[in-house]
Amino acid sequence: MRIERPDFLTYSRGGRKVELPLPDAAAQAHSAILLERIRAAIAEAGGVISFRHYMDMALYTPGLGYYMAGQNRLGADGDFITAPEMGAVLARVLARVLAEVLPTVTNSDGILEFGAGRGALAQQIHQCLPEQPYTILELSPDLQEQQRTALPGLRHLQQLPEQWRGVMLANEVLDAMPVQVVERDAGGLWRERGVCWNGEKLDWDWMPGTYVLDDRLKPLLEQCPANYRTELHPLASAWLREVATCLQAGALILIDYGQEAGEYYHPQRQSGSLRAYYRQHWLEDPFYWPGLCDLTAHVNFSALLEVTPDLGLEVQFYGNLARFLVEHGLAEVYAGLAAGLDAPGLLALNNEIKRLTLPQEMGESFKVLILRKRETA
Repeated sequence: MRIERPDFLTYSRGGRKVELPLPDAAAQAHSAILLERIRAAIAEAGGVISFRHYMDMALYTPGLGYYMAGQNRLGADGDFITAPEMGAVLARVLARVLAEVLPTVTNSDGILEFGAGRGALAQQIHQCLPEQPYTILELSPDLQEQQRTALPGLRHLQQLPEQWRGVMLANEVLDAMPVQVVERDAGGLWRERGVCWNGEKLDWDWMPGTYVLDDRLKPLLEQCPANYRTELHPLASAWLREVATCLQAGALILIDYGQEAGEYYHPQRQSGSLRAYYRQHWLEDPFYWPGLCDLTAHVNFSALLEVTPDLGLEVQFYGNLARFLVEHGLAEVYAGLAAGLDAPGLLALNNEIKRLTLPQEMGESFKVLILRKRETA
């Protein structure tokens, strides 16, 4: 969960509002090495690279990118908090869903989780369903080690298997996929945004030429004003196609923050949803200490829903997180977790449920999409 608090905004187009503490010397050196790699890529490309290229380097450069190096990312002492880090409510509700789906799959491989962080969700679900094999597809070597500590005997993959039968689970995965950034210039033309080195620091620039909008987006984006900036998610749709091909039977569960296209590309969303996160602060500046900040953008769920029929998938559930929890056994889970708790424990459980369900917290902004692929004859 990336908490957006206006009082924690550290950078905006109007200037800095709060000064963050500097990283230590080792972290600064780490970022400097990655920055030189990015500058070299910019120079090699003739002075500008796409923002998507920059985001990929900032997050996934081996040994240097935010998700590929060893700094602490999750929890109260990291840069952001995910739902499993807060408690066991989400995992318990998901376990109820998994317990219904998995027995319907012949020769099930069990559960495959993408990008499992420190392994909190895997550990909690495994406690509920210890008989089910649990596999994590994780690219980060240091996160793999943390996951093995949390759940010894865990199976790891570093690439998608050719086939999977069972359930695939992706909690806050799509938001970290590199996005294209497009903006309507002062003349009303759509252009892709890029990244340059302005002589002192990384900065926004324009990619050459104009950007041709997808026909499905034109009715939404053509009503937007000049200087309107937003994100496109080609990698998320491509990932869904690849995963759907792998899934032979079972379900794919996606949990992430985002909107449908009408809201995502509303004219009032002038600056899009791209954010950087650093030590529980959110920034509109994506160039702040490359490799030390998480970069993320909300998910356009309409783009995923549009392609599902062509992939042999059917929508079993789509809605906000609060509705998902209520309809899939939150009351029963709460009763089980609350039994025997002392007053401080009960207060913590109640606060966890508030954060998961209240509209101003995760309840409305997070969506859950469950896609089923039936057994074929």
